Amino acid sequence: MHLIAVVLSWNGREDTLACLASLRGIPTVCVDNGSSDGSADAVAERFPDVELIRAEVNLGFAAGNNVGIRRALDRGADWVLLLNNDAIAEPGLVAALAAASAARPDAGVLACKVLFAGVDRLWYAGADFDPYSGRSRHEGFGKPDAPGRLRDTVRATGAGMSVSRAAIQSAGLLDEELFLYVEDLEWCLRIKRAGFAVVYVPGARVRHRVSAASGGAGSPTTSYYETRNMLFVVERYRPLPRGLLGARRALVVAPRILQNVRRPRSAHAAVRGWRDYRRGRMGRR
Repeated sequence: MHLIAVVLSWNGREDTLACLASLRGIPTVCVDNGSSDGSADAVAERFPDVELIRAEVNLGFAAGNNVGIRRALDRGADWVLLLNNDAIAEPGLVAALAAASAARPDAGVLACKVLFAGVDRLWYAGADFDPYSGRSRHEGFGKPDAPGRLRDTVRATGAGMSVSRAAIQSAGLLDEELFLYVEDLEWCLRIKRAGFAVVYVPGARVRHRVSAASGGAGSPTTSYYETRNMLFVVERYRPLPRGLLGARRALVVAPRILQNVRRPRSAHAAVRGWRDYRRGRMGRR
């Protein structure tokens, strides 16, 4: 397996440096996505072996990672590992991915096990997806870490996922219209449509601080993009007759408003996401 890691640096200098330190010995491309906290200079100083690409502006998760993915493919990678800059790769990750790719030659995506930083509890151990309601549940969420087995799953998470050159050439890159959030789900669905499997690899372990760069789960930024982009995905992959569109949109939007009832700014952001989707406003907010 010729694997190259791609890390998107988006402020959070210390997180980025810790992430890159965990990848020592793995060829890595770091895309600085318009950070303003000195992250790029710190990476250049501390990790001269890491290829640093300065984007100068915030391209978003999808476009920023695409810059790194293209470069990794140009360098001959047959697998590209995406790792959030607020995530840490545990030892043995590449070996586990290599073994999984050999065991499952049909795989286009290898999904890492993701644990909460600092505690042995699961954040992601596979995931399902309901295209009617836009609900995507992380399996094992919050449960103690436990051994698992190699198995198919619906989607990976961009916090830690490896994608093959063959899958990228067949299905394309991340959808840049989504800018931030849900783009990993959309990519997995598109790769599966192209005939590849998405496989959960429990031996490929990652620790994640969870949405640190965007203000954390439940922030207005998260609420806006998750709402808008989930509407985009469900209507692309499970279209319904016009008479049912309103009902399905309510199924997607209402829970995101209700779960933020004590965070008025986040609830309002979900409403804005719905309105912007209806108006065809995609890309960066």
